Amino acid sequence: MSMNNSPNVFLDPSPNRFQVNVINESHDNNATPQEDADPPHYEETSFTEEAHGRHRISHRPGNRALYENFIQNGDTVKSDGNLHPYDTHSNTYYLKTFGHNTVDAVPNIDYYRNTGSISGAKMNRPSLLEIHEQLAKVRCMLNIWGVMLFIRLSWIVGQAGIGLGVVIILLATTVTSITGLSTSAIATNGFVRGGLGIVVIMLSVVVTTLTGISMSAICTNGVVRGGGAYYLISRSLGPEFGGSIGLIFAFANAVAVAMYVVGFAETVVELLKSSGALMVDESNDIRIIGSITVVVLLGISVAGMEWEAKAQVILLVILLIAIANFFIGTVIPTSNEKKAKGFFNYQASIFAENFGPVFRGEGFFSVFAIFFPAATGILAGANISGDLEDPQAAIPKGTMLAILITSVAYLGVAICVAACVVRDATGNTNDTVVSGMNCNGSSACTLGYDFSSCKAQECRYGLMNNFQVMSMVSGFGPLITAGIFSATLSSALASLVSAPKVFQALCKDNIYKALHFFAKGYGKNNEPLRGYVLTFIIAMAFILIAELNTIAPIISNFFLASYALINFSCFHASYAKSPGWRPAFKYYNMWVSLFGAMLCCGVMFVINWWAALITYAIELFLYIYVTYKKPEVNWGSSAQALYYVNALDSALELTAVEDHVKNFRPQCIVLTGGPMTRPALLDITHSFTKNNGLCICCQVYTGPRKLCVKEMNSGMAKKQAWLTKNKRKAFYAAVAADSFRDGVKSLLQASGLGRMRPNTLVLGFKTDWRDASAVQIENYMGVIHDAFDFELGVVIVRISQGFDISQVLQVQEELEKLEQERLALEATIKDNEFEEESRGICGLFGKARKLNITKRVTKKDSSINTIQSMHVGEFNQRLLEASNQFKKKQGKGTIDVWWLFDDGGLTLLIPYILTMRKKWKDCKLRIFTGGKINRIEDEKLAMTSLLSKFRIKYADIKIIGNINMKPNKESWKFFEEMIEPHRLHESCKDLTTAEKLKRETPWKITDAELEAFKEKSYRQVRLNELLQAYSRAANLIVLSLPVAKKGVVSDHLYMAWLEILSKNLPPILLVRGNHKNVLTFYS
Repeated sequence: MSMNNSPNVFLDPSPNRFQVNVINESHDNNATPQEDADPPHYEETSFTEEAHGRHRISHRPGNRALYENFIQNGDTVKSDGNLHPYDTHSNTYYLKTFGHNTVDAVPNIDYYRNTGSISGAKMNRPSLLEIHEQLAKVRCMLNIWGVMLFIRLSWIVGQAGIGLGVVIILLATTVTSITGLSTSAIATNGFVRGGLGIVVIMLSVVVTTLTGISMSAICTNGVVRGGGAYYLISRSLGPEFGGSIGLIFAFANAVAVAMYVVGFAETVVELLKSSGALMVDESNDIRIIGSITVVVLLGISVAGMEWEAKAQVILLVILLIAIANFFIGTVIPTSNEKKAKGFFNYQASIFAENFGPVFRGEGFFSVFAIFFPAATGILAGANISGDLEDPQAAIPKGTMLAILITSVAYLGVAICVAACVVRDATGNTNDTVVSGMNCNGSSACTLGYDFSSCKAQECRYGLMNNFQVMSMVSGFGPLITAGIFSATLSSALASLVSAPKVFQALCKDNIYKALHFFAKGYGKNNEPLRGYVLTFIIAMAFILIAELNTIAPIISNFFLASYALINFSCFHASYAKSPGWRPAFKYYNMWVSLFGAMLCCGVMFVINWWAALITYAIELFLYIYVTYKKPEVNWGSSAQALYYVNALDSALELTAVEDHVKNFRPQCIVLTGGPMTRPALLDITHSFTKNNGLCICCQVYTGPRKLCVKEMNSGMAKKQAWLTKNKRKAFYAAVAADSFRDGVKSLLQASGLGRMRPNTLVLGFKTDWRDASAVQIENYMGVIHDAFDFELGVVIVRISQGFDISQVLQVQEELEKLEQERLALEATIKDNEFEEESRGICGLFGKARKLNITKRVTKKDSSINTIQSMHVGEFNQRLLEASNQFKKKQGKGTIDVWWLFDDGGLTLLIPYILTMRKKWKDCKLRIFTGGKINRIEDEKLAMTSLLSKFRIKYADIKIIGNINMKPNKESWKFFEEMIEPHRLHESCKDLTTAEKLKRETPWKITDAELEAFKEKSYRQVRLNELLQAYSRAANLIVLSLPVAKKGVVSDHLYMAWLEILSKNLPPILLVRGNHKNVLTFYS
């Protein structure tokens, strides 16, 4: 440490700190202990050793003889009559005025008043400078054309009419289109891996279109692996949203399998019913056929993507033929039989009649809920993103074209069927109009048929009653049946493939550790066979419901929640303005995506408000669970980008706000080195900074610069990760420097940001100072001086066992490596045993090998045991326990605050904050301060008044009037023996020898210095006696840190003061603020 002084450094001493008055005393020299019970004895034990480095020594010039004329550095002036209180060990004189006319002032309420206070004049305490210085900071279409197209679309138009039916389709399409475009934008930001009836249709189209836009944006914003919607959302919004929606989306796809299979089974049962071949009854037949179908589909899926893709192509061809067959059938002249069933070819009267809604037991949004799953196929392509050759191009193009084509098909079918078929028909060819009958606007009546009986009883035909209307209308009925089979089976197959792949991707990310079992893939395509089985079980459970209208609304909300998040992902990524958001798909707008997200959420509630609440409750629960578990993933999500933007904005806003004493909080630089090597130092600091202030764990690398920088850079992420894993709300910072002091000086100046800058330096006491080199001591002391120079508070923490547990960690690391080797060896043995058993007749030879291996293992195990037993002797158990002492809840006890000098209140604020913490809440504050012996009660009342104004609760106040009494002989003798190796003893040598010793060992304590600071040395020794008497049983001691004038007090003498002051005590914090107010009693 550099201790440069000017030649005139001692010529202008600071004002007197004590006016000594000699008073006879009748009290005993030693204070009475606070408890009768013998408190614990604190021994100093440590096997740590500071690393030695090469440092440059800066000598302290100046004439030590100046100490002769500098009595106690202005600390004491002898009283009249030349009677000094320390002249003999037998006298009972003491200093009556401790701290009341010293440069280092005692706590005083007047220092905390505002300027212009009417209750008293504001006083200014001596600044830190005055005290410290010596006056000197393709699959989509198949999945969309599903069961709804052939089985429910006519019913939807019948319920909602043409107008609202179109709206329903368009609304669904718009939502999914926006989502599709958003997804495309995200995916193109890199490469991809892995009447009222019309209103209903239009609404679906709107939802689908908006979602498609968003999905297109997302898909084109980077490499997309397998996982579909889960992958897109999780990589955009992070694991919390992705993990929650991924589970819901996979489940929704599994339920969708049941919906499509039930639709297929309904058609088969209708055929069986028409031919009188029902097996049991309609519901049970649906269950039987559905179960058999899902088993067959599972077989195709398990066979691999090649078989599934071939099956989809065949089904698409059949589907296209069936749709064409329907449109052809609408223009083929109808027969009397079909007329009786309500089909009259295109008729304007039927179109007009069917344009408006006629809801029967349903409403607009309940009809929409049943139809909307028809539009959910837009994610079919994205869900197999891992199997696409170029998903970045395929997903946006395929999704948007599928939405366009299928929307046109849905609208065309809806309008055509509603223009050809009446709502109700009896199917009886004899129900013709009788002459003179009043039709009352009935289109069937004007066309010659009387279906009025349907008002009194339910009929079997017509849009409202017959789910097989398209088969009747088509040119060749069986083709529609084939189309239904194709649509339902292709959709079921797509969902059966999608659900396991999405679920596998979720499980691979290990967000839910309990589900990691399903992450395993099989074969060259990494098929999720376990996921297939799980999807099969879920689908079977819902197939047993056997009611399509019951199953459809269940998954509508799940799919809408997924679409809402896809849209929100696109909006959020755009809003965060991350430079990494560069989707190749440009046809999206973040506000349109936000509208799509809001539309999805709104539609969820109007479809079924309680189901929407349940969906969001499940999603919220999963979100909270993932957030709590904090999966170890980093995907560069837009949430991270927004956190940064918000943090930056907040930091900039904070910079514009002036500091105020009411908002002061300790913001600490903690010299922990690697945070895991001094956990106790970090823990005690974290106790008063957690959720309250800034905490930066700092490490200085010294040595060859290239090696230091390499080691520093490689360890930054690891050490910050250790803090996060151990739930320490702190930052890690490191510097490479030529010396420890230079590194800390850089940290003190450059750490922090704006108003979030450190104001307090926390470091551990250097327990090995007596054995350390002069350069190490110089660096340690230099750090303290630098902190004071930069106007930071200083906290020196000491515990009896020391802080450094690096050797313990090294032993543990070695044992862990040996344990890993042992486990690997055991695994090898098991593999060998398995191979030997599988060889059959060769097992005879294997036994001999097994014996040899066992012998080697036994030898290895014995060596491990030997190493373990060897290290057990070296393992410092008490050190390990001490390193964890601040992690434990502190029992009932006290925090003793020795507030001897007014430093602005930091010495009082830190223990107060500690008592607010859960681990320290059972500890009460006891306040100790110095005062006049003849004004003890007055001093106590003054301190009580100050603390009450600060609103700080305390258990007791103790005014110590005999701090300046001379210590006993044994204590002083120990101090003299401690500093003996570091003394120069120049007075015992001739002048030439003395000068030579000063030049060779300028760091040693001279006789002149020791004599000049003898009274201050007495005080530190005496304080230790008082601490032993009053606070030895305390949980924690907080004590005012003495300040050494820079360039006046030598390093070794100051270290000796700190040593004697804190020796054999409970954990102790030596605190000195920067002499600026950190407490106020003003509101």
